[in-house]
Formats: sequence, structure tokens, C-alpha cells
Amino acid sequence: MSFTKEDVLEALKRVVHPESRKNVVELDMVENLTIDGNEIRFALKFGRPNDPFIQSMKKSCVSAIEAKLGEDVKVRGNIGTIVPELRKSPEILPGVKNIIAVASGKGGVGKSTVATNLAVALHNAGYKVGLLDADVYGPSVPKMFQVEGVQPSGKSSEGTDWIIPVEKYGIKLLSVGFFVKPEDALVWRGPMATSALKQLITQGDWGELDYLVLDMPPGTGDVHLTIVQEVPVTGAIIVSTPQEVALADVIKGISMFTGERINVPVLGLVENMSWFTPAELPDNKYYIFGKDGCLKLADRMGLELLGQIPIVEGICESGDKGTPVALEVDTPLGKAFAKLAERVSAVTDLRNKNQAPTKKVEITTR
Repeated sequence: MSFTKEDVLEALKRVVHPESRKNVVELDMVENLTIDGNEIRFALKFGRPNDPFIQSMKKSCVSAIEAKLGEDVKVRGNIGTIVPELRKSPEILPGVKNIIAVASGKGGVGKSTVATNLAVALHNAGYKVGLLDADVYGPSVPKMFQVEGVQPSGKSSEGTDWIIPVEKYGIKLLSVGFFVKPEDALVWRGPMATSALKQLITQGDWGELDYLVLDMPPGTGDVHLTIVQEVPVTGAIIVSTPQEVALADVIKGISMFTGERINVPVLGLVENMSWFTPAELPDNKYYIFGKDGCLKLADRMGLELLGQIPIVEGICESGDKGTPVALEVDTPLGKAFAKLAERVSAVTDLRNKNQAPTKKVEITTR
């Protein structure tokens, strides 16, 4: 049996790419065609590496050649593939070592206060820190750092526009609140909110950071899914008050992060508003919302209680003035947040030592 390259190409004209509706010869997809006796070798050149028809078209080529030249021809296993190199997506936040999500099951538990002062306390401990206000519907970071009305500057590099974070107290800050007036309500549908958040994450010029603290919205929803899909979150911290109604929502938050599809480690719980201490009676503790609720829940769920933060009038006042209490390192509250930062650093190091790095979540629907 003898045949020529023209015979092979004539047979391959029967093989049509389903998308273009043209045959492989017409598309100039046949490369490196050689014939040695009755053995035929060649490669099919595809325009993209993830072409869904690669395998089916190779099988169609075998069938077409055997039908045209006879089943004695040897072509099975002799068809190679040429595809362009798959371009890797640019790495998100390459200079950030740890991404810590500060979340809560419900609103009103002081999550933003904890996130803000944790960031300050980590900076006080010598770490490079950034704070991303991911609470797109109720951004509070600009007020809590006294940078309302400030707009971040920008720069262009290698065809990409970058947002340069605002710096205050040595911490890099980005928030949706920088781009809207404080008095304007944000009435956004889910896609609008997540799009704005993605821009702050992917186009923020964060540089080198030891910790990027994420002040998450309360509850569970689209923004949380966007975060875990966009960046590999090192771990989550759940904030709650000691009262039972708040703790019930904490369990939902823990379940969201630790669920099979999300699988983000929960580093521990922070109990806020643990007790009330009047300024004139600094040694007295009044357990307004119950005692040790988060401690008991942490024990029950095998988690660590990272800290207990009391209610002190100075916390609210400092937040309103834009001077976080953690700046005053020698005060009881300053020491409480310093201790919290120390525990967060320790459990993060332990998590990184014993567990593989978190991967971005890929959520697909079936």
C-alpha cells in the first residue's frame, strides 16, 4: 500500500472544526505531516490551549484517514497537538504575606472597631499592615481614621491603572468610602458592590505587607464569596458579643468559612463588649450582655478565644474622632488590643506552619 501527503490531506478535508465550520486543511491546522510506509504522523495546531474539541477532532482525523486509506494505515497514537502557551493570570497581592478577614455573623457587634484597632496594634508590633474596608454598604474606615473626604491618588504602570492607598498612622487604607460622599447612601445591587470591591483588591497598590486586614460586611453573602474567590484568605476572625442571639449568628459565619466549598481556616473568636467598666470605677466589671459567651462557644467548637474587649466609653469616642484606641499603647484598651494582635500573629504563624497556603476558591454551578 502506498499513498501520498495529498491523499492524507484529502482525507482530512472531511474533518471540520465545530466552531468555525471549516475543515482542518482549510484552517491550516495540519503541521509536520510525515509518511513512513503505512505509518502517518502529524500534529493538529489549535488556536487556544483550552479548545474543547482537541480530543474529539483527533479521533475524527483517525476515522477519516482509516475510512479513506484503509484500516491497515497506522495513525492511531501518531497525532500530536500544538497549542499556544497558556498565559498565567497576574498574581493578586503578590507582596502580601497574610490576608486576615475580620467578620461577624450579624451587625452591631463592633467588627469594624476590632478590625481597625487590630490593624493599628499589628502596626505597633512592628508589622507592615494594610486595611481594606470590604464593608461596601456601610464603609466606616474613613471616619475611624479621620480621612473622610480624602481621595486616593492613582498611577499607571505597564498598561494598568493602580489605586494608591491612603496612609494614616502607618497603615495603608482603601475603602469604597473614599469614592462617595459620607452623607450619600450606597444603594447598590450585588454585582455593582462586588465589582467595586474587586477593583480595590486587584488594582490597589498595596506593595509589601505582613498583614492585610479585611473589614468584612456583617452576615454572609455576595461580598464574602467575592473575597474568597479573588484572594487566598489566610484565615478568618469572627467577632461577636457574649449574648446568645449574637452567638447563634457566629455559628453561621464559622460554617460559611469552614464549609467544604470555601475551606478558609477560622483562626479564632474575638468577644467584643465583654463587660462594662466605668471610668470612675476601673476595677469593676459589669457583664451587660452575659459572661463568657464566646469563651464557651469557642470551647464547644474547638476554636481559640483570641481576646475579650470591654465596653469603655473611650472606644466610641476615639472611633468618632478618628483616633483608634490602640494608638494609646499604655491604656487598658491599648494593652487589650496589643494582646489581641500578639495572639493573632501567633495563631497565624501556627496556621502557616501546619497547613498549606489557602487557595482562591473556585465556585462552580452544576
